[in-house]
Amino acid sequence: MPVINVQMLAGRTADQKRALAHALTEAVTAHANVSPDQVWIVFEEVARENWAMAGKLVSDR
Repeated sequence: MPVINVQMLAGRTADQKRALAHALTEAVTAHANVSPDQVWIVFEEVARENWAMAGKLVSDR
């Protein structure tokens, strides 16, 4: 059972997450020889003040 953990900045709509879940599921089923009901996806949304890149908080960019 593949589990996909997607970490991203908060702010995506439910429709965007639905579309991403569909695309990820299609990719995994096509390449990992599993059925769609075996693919689990967890979206972890991170606030901008809790994510840093290049030594700076994303909220400060």
